[in-house]
Amino acid sequence: MECSVWHVYLVECADGTLYCGIAKDPVRRLAEHNGALPGGARYTRGRRPVVLLASKTCGSKAEALKLERTIKSRPRKEKLSFMQNDGQAFRVVFTE
Repeated sequence: MECSVWHVYLVECADGTLYCGIAKDPVRRLAEHNGALPGGARYTRGRRPVVLLASKTCGSKAEALKLERTIKSRPRKEKLSFMQNDGQAFRVVFTE
């Protein structure tokens, strides 16, 4: 079985909403969400540009999906709080 690295990422859309997803290459995925490459989520297409707030490396797709589900199930304030207070869970990346 091939070992692969997956990332859970959190972006903020131009309208202030948050979007959480998983990807093997979060930089490429961000470019897709912003329209620089084909693809991206339907949710983010009408809310561009998006800014990467944070990403976390996971050891497997299953682990990434579990964390994504956990984050998506929380209200906005808890998503941001989780991201800010759990320094080992997320590597915060600020882009301008």
